[in-house]
Amino acid sequence: MVKSKTSPDYILLFATIALLTIGIIMVYSASAAWAQYKFDDSFFFAKRQIFFAGAGVIAMIFIMNIEYWTWRRWSKLLLIICFILLVVVLIPGVGLVRGGARSWLGVGAFSIQPSEFMKLAMIAFLAKYLSENQKKITSFKKGLLPSLSLVLVAFGMIMLQPDLGTGAVMVGTCVIMIFVAGARVSHFIGLALVGLAGLVGLIISAPYRMKRITSFLDPWSDPLGSGFQIIQSLYAIGPGGLLGLGLGESRQKYFYLPEPQTDFIFAILSEELGFLGGAFVIFLFGIMLWRGIRIALGAQDLFGSLLAVGIIGMVAIQVMINIGVVTGLMPVTGITLPFLSYGGSSLTLMLVAIGVLLNISRYARI
Repeated sequence: MVKSKTSPDYILLFATIALLTIGIIMVYSASAAWAQYKFDDSFFFAKRQIFFAGAGVIAMIFIMNIEYWTWRRWSKLLLIICFILLVVVLIPGVGLVRGGARSWLGVGAFSIQPSEFMKLAMIAFLAKYLSENQKKITSFKKGLLPSLSLVLVAFGMIMLQPDLGTGAVMVGTCVIMIFVAGARVSHFIGLALVGLAGLVGLIISAPYRMKRITSFLDPWSDPLGSGFQIIQSLYAIGPGGLLGLGLGESRQKYFYLPEPQTDFIFAILSEELGFLGGAFVIFLFGIMLWRGIRIALGAQDLFGSLLAVGIIGMVAIQVMINIGVVTGLMPVTGITLPFLSYGGSSLTLMLVAIGVLLNISRYARI
């Protein structure tokens, strides 16, 4: 293997920093009114986002200079640590409950979400496993079943919190990696049918998930309940028009759209910056996806290629789900928009992942 080191992919780096900058600005704009009301400090969320962004950028630069082969060596240990944290977070009195889910460890605003870090740990381990067992991946029992079983165990533990959105992103990312590694399409068709039945079962088993489905199909059937968020989100996007109402001029952030700095920040962005602002953000994500695919295709080994596929696949799936939810194309799932939504664990995880991707680009032929 030739380990000739070059400069990182500056186009990917530019897209990341641009999205991060827009995110900080929009977190302040979207949260100022709520932060002033709740904490008597309009910069409450913005200051924390800047802190997490700064820590994440430092981590990204540091990891960008660590050979990505290191992740293959430590992937098993990282996965075990993440599994332990997923157990710890379920312990009453230890795991913090927010929004009905026991998903956080820490104190107050400074806490971590283990399920977020499980996504990256699973990507790294799966890239190692698939690169070392590529010849077995066409076999259902010897290749596909062991890898999927591990993913489903992690998914099951995340669902105990419960956090369907994060679990779905992890499973979707892993399925993409397994498919790219050479798994048979016929196996995926059968698994898709089983997965669909399982998804229906998960939805039926929880009344609040059923409400999300019915509110997705007809938000006005419960406009003050399960359909409230999506209705307010569309009320934000609609008036934005082509150019928007202007930065800071959102109306829906004034206690109409609940906590607009998190999952529904794209709605506030579209309201203030209009269709062109939203399109520009999607364009930046498109650049990120393009560069990620180029890096995966040009990676020097299969491990690097699968690792890049997993990282860019995770970002792409999360973006599609979030924007789909905000625009009413998908049921509400509670997924943040990478680099833009407020949240320490999600933001730090994404910047760490981009750091790994940037390091792969330093050895890739792109």
